[in-house]
Amino acid sequence: MLPAYVPNSAAAAVGGGIPIDLGRNWHDGKRILGDGKTIRGFCGGVACGCIIGLLQIMAQAYPGFSALPHMSILPVILLATGALVGDMVKSFFKRRAGIERGGSWPFVDQYDFVVGAFIFLFIGDSSFAFSTLTLPVIIAILIITPVLHRVVNIIGYKIGVKDVPW
Repeated sequence: MLPAYVPNSAAAAVGGGIPIDLGRNWHDGKRILGDGKTIRGFCGGVACGCIIGLLQIMAQAYPGFSALPHMSILPVILLATGALVGDMVKSFFKRRAGIERGGSWPFVDQYDFVVGAFIFLFIGDSSFAFSTLTLPVIIAILIITPVLHRVVNIIGYKIGVKDVPW
């Protein structure tokens, strides 16, 4: 899951610039995604997720890392891209619900990127998804994710990358 966990933080760290929605509003008059979703953040986030995934792939060659699932570049790209697309879909619906950028949406904020990563993985490489994402693995991800999400967001807030600690 590292290729899915890294992109959101990386996007926040390297983002800025041109918004993905180009500043456009949806039919309801609200921004499609908002200023927090930028082209540079998306590309940088996916790239960082892919770098982590490539490091995992390279680590597979060493005996101490034999417990890692055998991964290729395709699942890495799918996990990293799916994570940020999941986050963007959540932002779209947050704007529709009247929740502004930085506003909290409990539960959804913690799992949006996981759902996006899983969907991309199951569609793009179902054999890897079904062989790797067993029920115990999914349960572990569902338990670990909110804890990691909270810790990473607090760190991001403390170092000034995020405006809010959630």
